[in-house]
Amino acid sequence: MTDVLELTSIGNLIVMASDATAETGSTEAIEFVNSAFELRGEDDGRLFVMINDELVAVQLRQCFPWSQPTRYLSLWSGDGVDEREVALVDDPANLPPVSRAALEQALAAAGFVLQVTRVESIKEEVEIRNWSVLTKHGPRTFQTHLDDWPRELPDGALLIRDVAGDLYRLPPTSELDKKSKEVLWSLLD
Repeated sequence: MTDVLELTSIGNLIVMASDATAETGSTEAIEFVNSAFELRGEDDGRLFVMINDELVAVQLRQCFPWSQPTRYLSLWSGDGVDEREVALVDDPANLPPVSRAALEQALAAAGFVLQVTRVESIKEEVEIRNWSVLTKHGPRTFQTHLDDWPRELPDGALLIRDVAGDLYRLPPTSELDKKSKEVLWSLLD
């Protein structure tokens, strides 16, 4: 089965306007009108999209690049074989305040990007690397797989994804203190 998607751009929102299935020839359309698109968050953490006066439950998925974890956010509805992307939000900052707040709440629940200020220690165990760091929000410990390496960002900073999916951003090594550099040296080229 092959899906053909037509994309429509509404401001900073890219909408999946038509989902045509080549094998059956059927077309299921979701039409968005700019004023009809609205995101709503519920107290229990669920995120909904208002599409033409109908609430549709969606799940938030962060897209690459990891260097911009609050941009390029994909909204999916359905489960299993019925799962489909209904929208891609380029930049939540351009959404109306209510929709932006709902998306930011869902983004906070999806994961964090913690700013590391110092690396205290990195200890290797079987298949796991245990990190002890200081962040702008205080001390943290987390784990990464032994085969997961810090990714260098264009500005020289390092990005690390832990086993829980949270992101840690380290400043460029030239900006780190001496101890952090010593602890990190074996992980860097």
